[in-house]
Amino acid sequence: MEVARTSQDRSQAADAAKGGVSQEIKTHFRVCRFIIETGVKLGMRSMPVSTACALYHKFFKTASLEVYEPYLVAMSSIYLAGKVEEQHLRTRDIINVCHRFFRPGTEPMELDGKFWELRDSVVQCELLILRQLNFQVAFEHPHKYLLHYLVSVRNLVNRHAWARAPIAETAWALLKDCYHGSICVRHPPQHLALAVLYLAVQSYGLEMPSGELEWWQALCDDISGKEIEDIMSELLKLYDMEAKCM
Repeated sequence: MEVARTSQDRSQAADAAKGGVSQEIKTHFRVCRFIIETGVKLGMRSMPVSTACALYHKFFKTASLEVYEPYLVAMSSIYLAGKVEEQHLRTRDIINVCHRFFRPGTEPMELDGKFWELRDSVVQCELLILRQLNFQVAFEHPHKYLLHYLVSVRNLVNRHAWARAPIAETAWALLKDCYHGSICVRHPPQHLALAVLYLAVQSYGLEMPSGELEWWQALCDDISGKEIEDIMSELLKLYDMEAKCM
C-alpha cells in the first residue's frame, strides 16, 4: 500500500525511475529528513533515529525507487530501528505521527480498514527490509568515536580558544546531518567522526598543535588527508542538496 505523497514527491519518484540520479538523491534526502523529524516527534533517542536512516539507506543501496515506496520503507525502518536499539515503538504511534506529517492538522487515523491495511504494510515491509539486508541490521555508529575525539582535541588546545569556538556543538550537528545521505553507511564510523570534527575545526580556524604527525593522525591512523577531504566534500554537497530541496 502506498503512503500518501505530494505531487512533487510523485514527480521525483517518476524521474528517479527514469534514471534521474539527481532526483533520486533528492528523494532520499527528503525521506531521511522525514525520518529525522518523525523520530523527534516520537521522542526517539539519537541512536534509533540514526539506525532508522542507516536501514533506509542500506535498503535502497540494492533496491529501486521504481519498485518500493520510500515513505513506507521509512516508516518500517523507524519501527525496526526501535527494536534494534531497544526503544520499542507502537505501530499505531508511528502511523499517526506520519499521518500528521502528510496531512497536518488532521485527526489521528480511525481504527478502520485503511488503518489495519497500512499497519500490515508496515509490518510486511519490515520483514522485506530484514531479508534484503540479510538480517544484518545492527550498526556501529560514529557517535562514540566523535565523543572520544572531542575529549582528546579539547585536551590538546588552549582552553580559552576551545571555550570561544562551539566545536563540539558544530561537530555533533554535522554528524546528525550526515544521515540525510548515504554517506552515513559508505564510510567507516571512525572516519566519518574524524571528518566532521576536522570540518568543525576548520570552520572556526581553531589553532591545533603541530608536530611530526598531523593532529588528526594522532586520533585515527588509518585515514588519509584525501579521504578526509572526500568525506567533507560529500557532506557539503548534502547542504547544497538541502537548498535545492526547499
